[in-house]
Amino acid sequence: MKPILVNVAAAVAALVATTSMTCPALAQSARSADAPPPPAPPPVATQPARAAPDMQAVLDQLATLGSRPVETLTPAQARVNPSAADAAKAAMVARGMSTAPDPAVTTTDMPYGSDPKQFARIYKPATAAAAAGRPMPVIVYYHGGGWVIADVDTYDAAPRLLSKQLNAVVVSVEYRHAPEFKFPAQHDDAFAAYRWVLQNAASLGGDPTKVALAGESAGGNLAVATAIYARDNGLARPVHILAVYPIANSSMTLPSRTDSANAKPLNTAMLKWFGYYYSTTPADGADPRINLVKADLHGLPPTTIVNAQIDPLRSDGETLAAAMRTAGDRVEQRTFPGVTHEMFGMGQVVRGAHDANVYAIAKLKAAFATPMR
Repeated sequence: MKPILVNVAAAVAALVATTSMTCPALAQSARSADAPPPPAPPPVATQPARAAPDMQAVLDQLATLGSRPVETLTPAQARVNPSAADAAKAAMVARGMSTAPDPAVTTTDMPYGSDPKQFARIYKPATAAAAAGRPMPVIVYYHGGGWVIADVDTYDAAPRLLSKQLNAVVVSVEYRHAPEFKFPAQHDDAFAAYRWVLQNAASLGGDPTKVALAGESAGGNLAVATAIYARDNGLARPVHILAVYPIANSSMTLPSRTDSANAKPLNTAMLKWFGYYYSTTPADGADPRINLVKADLHGLPPTTIVNAQIDPLRSDGETLAAAMRTAGDRVEQRTFPGVTHEMFGMGQVVRGAHDANVYAIAKLKAAFATPMR
């Protein structure tokens, strides 16, 4: 057994040495969706924790759909690759469930900038309260995808659920993607969208004094970074931040980088792939807008951080929570067992995801019910 353990440790060490979100040994990609991927890191023998059966059923559907390893694709190829959201819908079909959008929530797309990608999808509950014209709380939501892939269509489930369950206006922000638009374009768009929401909340049927920030993965990073931007630029402070498995720590020696190196649908090699495409220079990964654990985190709103056990970003959320506590912020962080990255929109078919939804919704509901100071 000892030689095997040594070999695994050596492979892990090789991964840590060669894999980085900041890609220190490589020039960054061209600004083209057809730019070829970076060289793949050496394989690692470490296997992730076992997924719960309902989570595994979604992962099995992802394989059935023919999803290819994202780290081997160009951005253009990855953008049409079957997604975890597609796999969740396939799991719903397998159970005889409808995949039609919940008609209890309506959507409208509106621009917040001049680029075609700078628009927001506005979710509103089709309820008597909404029809009566009473101002509703507002959630500015940022989708995931490593700032390279995915869009508001891919990440429809979570904002639709939040709008319905919280009787809230949810503004799901689309933003420019890398590598066509590299860092900090995505952060600039997130900040611009927040300003736009503050200016237009009332006309959207929302209460401008009850605005929260939320996001998943890269979007979870944007939610926290936007709260920092609001603090530093004299904008209205959001009442709460919900960061779901956020990108927050550029270190490649974090525990989850190793124990979930071969996880699905996100693995550690994909972090290198995303960094290769979104960065202009290797130094970008150390920027505090990305490496949030090194940002000035003081004076941020109460924050809820949701993580999945089987996720190379799990340690990001855990270390971000620790850094925020050190800065004096009120933060709660919870890691849900047996589930993977991208689980948050799978509450209809994955019990762990449902539990995460219930937890997050309760935190937002309490934040909206708290009187402004």
